[in-house]
Amino acid sequence: MSDMTQTPKPGLARRLPLIVILAVAALGALTLRDQLSFQALADHREALIGVRDANYARTVLGFVAAYVVIVAFSLPGATVATLAGGFLFGVFPGVLFNVAAATMGAVLIFLAARWGLGDRLAARIDASEGRVKRLREGLRENELSVLFLIRLVPAVPFFVANLLPALVGVSLGRFAFTTFFGIMPGALVYTWVGAGLGEVFARGETPNLGIIFEPHILGPLLGLAALAALPMAVRLIRRGAA
Repeated sequence: MSDMTQTPKPGLARRLPLIVILAVAALGALTLRDQLSFQALADHREALIGVRDANYARTVLGFVAAYVVIVAFSLPGATVATLAGGFLFGVFPGVLFNVAAATMGAVLIFLAARWGLGDRLAARIDASEGRVKRLREGLRENELSVLFLIRLVPAVPFFVANLLPALVGVSLGRFAFTTFFGIMPGALVYTWVGAGLGEVFARGETPNLGIIFEPHILGPLLGLAALAALPMAVRLIRRGAA
């Protein structure tokens, strides 16, 4: 009888939020792809505009809450949500709603991962020797630069960029700061595309979501990435000279 009334093990309880996120993400990838698509946005555009015009503040709160859920559970449709932010609210304040919601969702994943695995894993890395510990020390020395880089370079998946910092002991404050400002350039591009969706819908076309890889867009993003990497380069040069 006593075995049946035992409380869950602390390890399982700590991992439960991360397990739930991963399970919902897997389920969402299978069931929500069509519901959170560009076509769904096109089909419901008039209804969304009607809701926005009827109650702007409530629409903003509902949009931000939905975006946070999409990011926090890594559901398909984050790009479509960013487009919707621009479509409904314009480039400004749409980009602020998009960036704030994406940052809050990312913070939830970060906290779930760090609470379940990160603190213990970071402690093991600190206690270890060899290449893994040197890698962690290198990250600590260049933490802000690395965090900005993984946000600015489009090749790094957003979900991965949320998990890795939690697993190596990055502070919440630095994670939130670099996420908010690091995703802003890319979010601005997609919010701008979303703001022009009215004309795209009228022509029955699909927006060019690959625009972020166009030279006139990718060039400035890579320039920002190079600027973020500059402190690391300076440290390496000084270390080599020493």
